Amino acid sequence: MSKVILIGGGSASGKTYVLNKVLENMPADKIAHISLDDYYKDFSVLPMEERAKVNFDHPKAFDWKLMNQQLFDLKNGKTIEKPIYDFVTHSRSPKTEIVEPKELIIIEGIMALVNKDLRDIGDLKVFINASRERRLVRRIERDMKYRGRTYESIIEQYFTTVQPMFEEIIAPSQYYADLIINNEGYSTNSIDVLVSVLRNMIK
Repeated sequence: MSKVILIGGGSASGKTYVLNKVLENMPADKIAHISLDDYYKDFSVLPMEERAKVNFDHPKAFDWKLMNQQLFDLKNGKTIEKPIYDFVTHSRSPKTEIVEPKELIIIEGIMALVNKDLRDIGDLKVFINASRERRLVRRIERDMKYRGRTYESIIEQYFTTVQPMFEEIIAPSQYYADLIINNEGYSTNSIDVLVSVLRNMIK
């Protein structure tokens, strides 16, 4: 049976950065990576204007049934066909991704530590922390560069839903974490500690 690593934290806290640092120092054939962002519900039935108004920082935006079933299957040695989410159109892509079980399955996303069913299958829970200002700057850079968003829409969404949902839902989930990494953009030994822990988890 595979071991599941959950990496949670606020939007643009640096979860992907930490994950990439981990992957650089771990054998690639031992690790499968899943982004919870791909499990957003399919909002293609809504007009584009309505899709943009969806609160993507609330648990109701996620397809928990599909997510938990696929992650349970993956942990128990079954290959899955994972959905792929298109952030430009706010809808599920017609393409899928085949993910095969590995010794370590790293699951990363803002809700990684929020859902109890997901926490129950996790063998190690990690929370990535960063200041509100740092997360805002990173989100502006990311969404303008990779998700086709305007500066105005990013700012409006951040203060309307992203930050309020962080304070209400995501920040409290850090109390379930086994390890908290502060990621303010400078060098930290915490990532080295995480790598050491994960290496010990590989058979």
